[in-house]
Amino acid sequence: MQGRTPKTLGLAIVGAGRVGLFRGEVATRHPSVGWIGIAELNPNRAASVAEKIGADYVTNSHRELLARPEVNCVIIATDEHLHIDPIMAAVERGLPMLIEKPLATDLAASARVLAAIETAGLDAVVGYTQRFRRRWLAAKEKCRSGSLGEIELVTSRAFMNRLVAIDNYKRTDDPSTISPLVISGTHALDICMWCLDAKTPTEVYARSVDKVLGPLYQGIDATAGMIMFSDGTVYHLSISWAMPVTWPAAVYSLEVGIAGTTGVLTIDDTHRDIVLAVSKPQSEGYNPDESRLVDFMGSYPPGDMAMGELRGPMAEETVSWLNRMALGIPTVAATAAEAHRNLMLTKALDLSAKLKKPVPLPLDPAVLAAAA
Repeated sequence: MQGRTPKTLGLAIVGAGRVGLFRGEVATRHPSVGWIGIAELNPNRAASVAEKIGADYVTNSHRELLARPEVNCVIIATDEHLHIDPIMAAVERGLPMLIEKPLATDLAASARVLAAIETAGLDAVVGYTQRFRRRWLAAKEKCRSGSLGEIELVTSRAFMNRLVAIDNYKRTDDPSTISPLVISGTHALDICMWCLDAKTPTEVYARSVDKVLGPLYQGIDATAGMIMFSDGTVYHLSISWAMPVTWPAAVYSLEVGIAGTTGVLTIDDTHRDIVLAVSKPQSEGYNPDESRLVDFMGSYPPGDMAMGELRGPMAEETVSWLNRMALGIPTVAATAAEAHRNLMLTKALDLSAKLKKPVPLPLDPAVLAAAA
């Protein structure tokens, strides 16, 4: 790697919402990025983000953007249910991608996208941003190196205030395609499956409740379940994204335990170590609400704004991916195959909760469609 001349990057950003802006601001400071184009349907948002990051090209058409000769890599940061067409357009041009999670919200569509990416032999990674935080890297290393012996039990518990759920249900035209597991629980699931990556899941069992978000949005409040593996290992998980808006975690509050035959690892990721209490509402974080006056700082998964820049895992992930594009440096980013597996597991858990019985794995998209 020493002495290698970095490749100049022509970066296309499809979707200029929160994440598109965050990644664009990081990219504009990267020395290998020589050109940035934006595709955004909202013209006011497009103009605002373009000005902030100094974009060289702005359009409302992702296909028009991806056809530009300057483009040699793509960040896809649209709403979750709008990933498919931009991904396929990038595949048609043979462009490497960083795709926000999940790969798709429909399992059959995710399988098609994965097949297209693999057939084209493209470098495509998916934004499971938490992998870039030091605590999860350290956890992965202890599992990888055998410090815990053979892992036999994993447990995770995630609590979220309902702002994320409300936002997602308001933006979708089909509430059945999203759930706390598919949209948000997938982060905890990815971390735990990353630590269990040599093991094969064979069956899931789950139950869900919907007394808060069900009447309002035809949504799900919370899901608890288990994933069983071929060697007898069990992963127990639960998530609720229906906590009151005043729940202090800006987004995510997580606890994980990993038990092995010779050791145990527990991770408190609830963010209760830094508590902010104010008299006036704050303007940062996910969809700020004036009733929120107490905050667990650090619980917004992308990171925190400090000294005019985003600091934290999303910035580190973006820099790591840009280094991968410019210098070929490997990263710990989730592969498209891992992202599809995560979606398959969350869909299987949701199906088990709906049917009230175990679901064998891997889950065939046709079985899921028939159940729907």
